[in-house]
Order: sequence, then structure tokens, then C-alpha cells
Amino acid sequence: MSTEIANTNTAHRPVSAEAAKIWDIAATVVDPEIPVLTIEDLGILREARLDDDGAVTVTITPTYSGCPAMDAIRDDVTGALAVHGYQNVSVKLTLAPAWTTDWMTSAGKAKLNEYGIAPPSGTAAAGPVRVGLSVKCPQCSSLNTRELTRFGSTSCKALYVCQDCKEPFDYFKVH
Repeated sequence: MSTEIANTNTAHRPVSAEAAKIWDIAATVVDPEIPVLTIEDLGILREARLDDDGAVTVTITPTYSGCPAMDAIRDDVTGALAVHGYQNVSVKLTLAPAWTTDWMTSAGKAKLNEYGIAPPSGTAAAGPVRVGLSVKCPQCSSLNTRELTRFGSTSCKALYVCQDCKEPFDYFKVH
């Protein structure tokens, strides 16, 4: 098991049956910080490959460089594949292109909302553009919300409060 930096531009479920099986196994791994989301839901699962020598390579992209969940995710991917008989597994990290919330699946965004975290709204900007958008409360669906702090329980989230139902909630920031 090794971790190294790779470079990949697209994520796709492989066409070959064996590589697709590896993808599907890796895709079951959940994010340790938001356990209702899989790494596929988050869009951080980028590639799954089976080499001719039987070695397995899975490539993931952190939601931000230095994300503390990457070690746990790497270990969980390796463990999930080991349970299915894959022993020679390498999990690579790629930092380019940088992860964006645009890579999250619609199902993942729905799971966030059901869990009580407002999903990212809009798409990532192609530069440093900050626009104040309304964030919908995941409890009552009100748009009458305000940001309490830009950094919530993790760096990926901001803390908001609903002015109508008065409930605080996390918002998964657009990246």
C-alpha cells in the first residue's frame, strides 16, 4: 500500500468488468467526516485500475489539500478491497485538477440535505469570486438564513442559522 501524487483530469467508472468491480467496491467507502456520503457521492473517487500484474490502483482527490480525512479514506479503500481479495492495492492522491463541489453527485447533494447539511448551491467559479447567495435551510426550506461563521465543523462547511425556524445548520461550501 502506497500513497503518491498522481495527475488525472477526468473521473469515470471503468468499462472493463474487473476495473468496474474495483470502482464499485471503492465507491462504497464513506467519508469519515460526513458518513452519509460515499467517496463517489463526493466526487473524490477519480479512477480505479487493474494492472496486468494484478496490482490495483485507486486514485482519489482530496476536497482540499491537507484534508485530514485522506489517510482514513485511503485505509478504508485498501481495507474494502482486501475484503474482496485484492491485496496489492495502491491508493494515489491527485491534487490536479483541484476538487470542486461540481464533482458531487446529485444523490450526494440530496443525502447532505436529508442529513441536515445544506448542500452547495451553484457551481464553482473559475477564479476568486465571492457572491452572497441565499442558502436554503435543510430543516424548513426557508431562504431567510444568515452565515454565523465562514468555517464550521470542518473546513468544507460554514455555519448558518435559519431566521425563521431558528435552527443552526452546516452549509457545504461551493469550492
